[in-house]
Amino acid sequence: MDKNFINIGKAMFIGILAVSLAGCTIALYNRYPRDKARITELSSQLTEMEKIKAQETEELKQALAELQNKLKGEIDSKQVTVGMEDRGLVITFVDEILFDSGKTVVKSSAYDVLNRVANILKDNVADKNIGVEGHTDNVPIKYSGWKSNWELSTARATSVLHYLVDNCTIAPERLQATGYGEYRPVASNLTSDGRQKNRRVEIIILPKITKADLENLERQKRAAEAGEEPPVESGKHLK
Repeated sequence: MDKNFINIGKAMFIGILAVSLAGCTIALYNRYPRDKARITELSSQLTEMEKIKAQETEELKQALAELQNKLKGEIDSKQVTVGMEDRGLVITFVDEILFDSGKTVVKSSAYDVLNRVANILKDNVADKNIGVEGHTDNVPIKYSGWKSNWELSTARATSVLHYLVDNCTIAPERLQATGYGEYRPVASNLTSDGRQKNRRVEIIILPKITKADLENLERQKRAAEAGEEPPVESGKHLK
């Protein structure tokens, strides 16, 4: 009798435990659903974004080849460099080709090279936005009247932006200008050669879809597959 009683008690305990665990599972399922429709949607978005990204990359490679051809003289003389980066297609000008020392007015001798770049911006990548960035070395401002290298770099970026809009008819809504001062060097400021490389203006042809966008969507897909809450989005995605 006692044995039967104990067995019945065990059976009841196991039954209660099973119901309890089932309830927890249902609660977790409701909170973090393995939503097949969501996974399918994210997979479709990721495939579409990868397709667009591949097409964009090919377009930027073609623009890169065109820039290398049109700017061959300046590239050979190390006044201009062009290259693909995660952030886009980057055209880098040493500051001497565009500006006199401490100045922000684009030199007339720079009009031709900027016009050649602008033609490619209009003809080859007309659907892409464009960033213009100003950079300096870390030598403090002494004589030019600017408060700091931030103001100088920002004014130079804006000056190039205005040239592209006013003289080359680039649509202003495609453009943005930023000054970073001395805080994004590409070389050591301990040598004159390094400081020259740091004094630069960059024109960046910006892709619509970045590597970070793809990585963010991939994280969302993995989270959905694992039944987890989706991560906070840091980039854009297709809708």
